Amino acid sequence: MRDTAKSDAATARAERAYLARCRYRFRLACLSFAVAFVLIGGRLVTLGFAEEELVSGSLRDISSTVHRPDILDRHGRLLATDIKGATLYADPAKVIDVDELVEQVTSVLPDLNAAELRERVLAGGRFVRIKRELTPKQQEEIHELGLPGLGFIDEYRRIYPMGATASHVVGLVDVDSKGLSGIEKFIDDNPQLAMSHPETLAGDEAVTISLDLGVQHVLREELTNAISTFHAKAAAGLVVDVHSGEVVGLVSLPDFDPNHREQALDKDRLNRVGFGVYEMGSVFKVFTVAGVLDSGLANLHSVYDASSPIHYASFTIHDFHSQGRSLSLPEVFIYSSNIGAAKMALQMGVDRHRAFLKKLGLLDRVSTEIGATAAPIVPAHWQKLNTMTIAFGHGLSVTPFQLAAATLPLVNGGYAVQPTFLPRSREEGIANAPRVLKAETSAAMLKLMRLNVLKGTGKRANAEGYRVGGKTGTADKVVGHHYSNSAVLTSFLCTFPTDAPEYLVLVMLDEPQRVEATRFQATAGTNAVPTASKIIERIGPILEVAPRREDDQRKFDAKVLASY
Repeated sequence: MRDTAKSDAATARAERAYLARCRYRFRLACLSFAVAFVLIGGRLVTLGFAEEELVSGSLRDISSTVHRPDILDRHGRLLATDIKGATLYADPAKVIDVDELVEQVTSVLPDLNAAELRERVLAGGRFVRIKRELTPKQQEEIHELGLPGLGFIDEYRRIYPMGATASHVVGLVDVDSKGLSGIEKFIDDNPQLAMSHPETLAGDEAVTISLDLGVQHVLREELTNAISTFHAKAAAGLVVDVHSGEVVGLVSLPDFDPNHREQALDKDRLNRVGFGVYEMGSVFKVFTVAGVLDSGLANLHSVYDASSPIHYASFTIHDFHSQGRSLSLPEVFIYSSNIGAAKMALQMGVDRHRAFLKKLGLLDRVSTEIGATAAPIVPAHWQKLNTMTIAFGHGLSVTPFQLAAATLPLVNGGYAVQPTFLPRSREEGIANAPRVLKAETSAAMLKLMRLNVLKGTGKRANAEGYRVGGKTGTADKVVGHHYSNSAVLTSFLCTFPTDAPEYLVLVMLDEPQRVEATRFQATAGTNAVPTASKIIERIGPILEVAPRREDDQRKFDAKVLASY
């Protein structure tokens, strides 16, 4: 009995010892699991912070793009905006197999240079940008590869919903969303320009410009049609409010799509309106005639002998539409007489003629929000012959933008309004502009410009109801240091309505050909003029310029013809 009791006690002690060891082991296991959990959790948190640091922290900010304000036309229509797009990157420290990564990534993105990517990843570091602006499909395919060391960050991408429609004005940005040209560059130089705008998503900041997208579309479409119809090399056009100076339309073709910025590098796609420098031809006669009128040297009844060519040294100046007789000042204008224009400039004198052109801004660059125009090519030694040839548009090369800006005083009452690509009221435009011409000079020029459409070289511009007035120009281009017999530059500079001008329109065609539609002629009257007429007929309603009643138009034209 006693032995049995001892045995039971020993067994109980053994069981208690065993249970104690089990409890110890269980606690040790729990502690081990807890420590492991803490270590693993801590490592996950560390990796989370490390990933966050990689994307936007200790490296300051991997994304080098910045959020830009939207660009809107004068009616709040979107011209440029930002969206977020995925950028693929690699963290070389986490890449397990470089060769596999390169092979798999280039299978999805075949445009990548495999050797270059491999070299960049092997170079080490923590961040290698592989490709920006992935499509959602590309991002999904890369994600499904499941390769260690690959990741995505969101970067801003600039989008131009209208494509090439307003590219030369809006401009474009580089891969880091920094403005390279046009309004985009102006925004970077003037960050205070952006304002909160209710038209944008969530009231984001936006910049409103003076362009009218409707006018821009019409201008681009009609110039495109003109290139096709007349087989021209290029074309350009401009629409400006004559009182405010607002540019409501500017097109230069060929243009580029800023969504594909590499197109902008093509030299044929430059902005010919602001950076192409040309001898503009007979449109320059508007300045010659305005000069003699404003100086008081002539009036609408003055007469100039154009019965025979002018011979000066080895040069001969003759008329394309020779009348073989003396011409009144209006006839010099409507027949586009080179002889008459040369004699007007000689009447002014070399110094006065040059000073008048400088006063109008034709001898200097014109600066706007999209940058300064190209510099004019001015004679190094301005002499008598220069004055005579410049009088009819040869010997002085300017940009079309300079030409249009210098014409504003001729049609708005005499004020040198500064052109702008930002909204401005007509009252502000005139109030801040110096007077450079007499009001009566402007009134006389308007009569002559309308007369040229009724009786002269601009007959095909008689857009119904809008009383267009203007001046044509057909200039032989310089090819190999000599004037070409076949390559011409044609233009039509006009305003409407001439009894109360609101807008100036310039159309220029580069090397239009002699085609059946023009009866195999290549003068401005047969190509640039009808193009301008179509533009005005379409943009008049967009700009809310009410067509005049037929009776009113007939009365006004009768007054114009009476002066002739």
